[in-house]
Amino acid sequence: MAIDRIFKDEASEEKGERARMASFVGAMAIADLVKTTLGPKGMDKILQSTGRGHSVTVTNDGATILKSLHIDNPAAKVLVDISKVQDDEVGDGTTSVVVLAGELLREAEKLVAAKIHPMTIISGFRMAAECARDALLRKVVDNKADAEKFRSDLMKIAMTTLSSKILSQDKEHFAQLTVDAVMRLKGSTNLEAIQIIKKPGGSLKDSFLDEGFILDKKIGIGQPKRIEDAKILVANTAMDTDKVKIYGARVRVDSMSKVAEIEGAEKDKMREKVQKIIAHGINCFINRQLIYNFPEELFADAGILAIEHADFDGIERLALVTGGEIASTFDNPESVKIGRCKLIEEIMIGEDKLIHFSGVEMGQACTIVLRGASHHVLDEAERSLHDALCVLSQTVNDSRVLLGGGWPEMVMAKEVDELARKTPGKKSHAIEAFSRALLTIPTIIADNAGLDSAELISQLRAEHHKEGCTAGIDVISGSVGDMTELGISESFKVKQAVLLSATEAAEMILRVDEIITCAPRRREDRM
Repeated sequence: MAIDRIFKDEASEEKGERARMASFVGAMAIADLVKTTLGPKGMDKILQSTGRGHSVTVTNDGATILKSLHIDNPAAKVLVDISKVQDDEVGDGTTSVVVLAGELLREAEKLVAAKIHPMTIISGFRMAAECARDALLRKVVDNKADAEKFRSDLMKIAMTTLSSKILSQDKEHFAQLTVDAVMRLKGSTNLEAIQIIKKPGGSLKDSFLDEGFILDKKIGIGQPKRIEDAKILVANTAMDTDKVKIYGARVRVDSMSKVAEIEGAEKDKMREKVQKIIAHGINCFINRQLIYNFPEELFADAGILAIEHADFDGIERLALVTGGEIASTFDNPESVKIGRCKLIEEIMIGEDKLIHFSGVEMGQACTIVLRGASHHVLDEAERSLHDALCVLSQTVNDSRVLLGGGWPEMVMAKEVDELARKTPGKKSHAIEAFSRALLTIPTIIADNAGLDSAELISQLRAEHHKEGCTAGIDVISGSVGDMTELGISESFKVKQAVLLSATEAAEMILRVDEIITCAPRRREDRM
């Protein structure tokens, strides 16, 4: 009896089979959850939060779905984590990663049941992953040298990424937008310079790309609506210091004229600050905090455009784009870097007035304005665009491209199968299992489209035994199609990340043989 009392009360532990069982089941459940969002015919999920207002999210993005789930199963958490990392690293393929890892574990479970040691399975998986990666490397296409071809590659990748999202109806339009935006970045992966503004109203087709920068604010009263050759000072400072702001400060006065004197002093203090700001020789002042009406008048008199309450994202990005710095003290004007742009004007989008900065210092900046029926549509559109932008900016750096539509998985599976035949010993079972897991991705793509997956996959396999085959699943016609003709491409970097992260996650879960859950902390009765 004494042996059982190593852990505190209520801490539970699960050993051996049960622990492995729990982690396998958890991981497979998560994979089955996002499975249906894979591919061009994938469905969306509605996530409703339990918080105030019960906010609803409609999404197709694997990482977003998993991020919003509260999960108790430790193995499932590992999968959620890899999908997050995939989202941060390359932006797309978040669903594929989880599905692949889940399938690897499903295969591993059968092997463990057949009395093969987890370490043997892991080393087999390792070999298989290496082999699959080499198979892809041999098949990549790199069109970096030829600008025209490279651009069309980017277009294809964008269209493929967007085809599984809400934007699939207008994918040509959006692919054009994203490729233009990324080409302007000239190879940097800093997506900060691309700003996405969401304005409800209109339809998704009305979205457009605008060179320059749009700030979602209105121009102050009585100030110039249009400034050419603007010099911009971006600041984060309180423009309301003309009030005595010491709480509990009591000022005893013996006549009303004294009160007037205090107010006069406050005004002078403010006027002095405004004078200092004007001394920078600027004609546009953008502040993160609010500006009182008195300094606003002073700015208007000096012919300076003053914008208040530009949110933090807004001003950081603005400073980055116009080449200025965010200032908070104005005593030495020569050390402050002032942003510049050719033209500031007010534009209308739908009902709202916005301020448009064109001809900015950083030529890479641009703004994508999304229009759509409702906030949910816009949020989902923004997520999809973000995926596409991430993938494209990664591809601009690493310009290797593969075909899509289940083609890479078939190529990898074929090579891995051949490796399994050459490998002696129990490892070969694990390697074969890996190739079966790879095949499930095209299978699921076909299943989601309601096609006969078994039939299609066997046709594909036969096709892939011919040299230089480009066959994949054509979901639209429901048969095996030629991926080069259909223009379905994917970025090599995404596929590689999917393959390696999924293998590592599966490995990690396989290594588990004991789960110890900590005892919950008791709340003391405070009564």
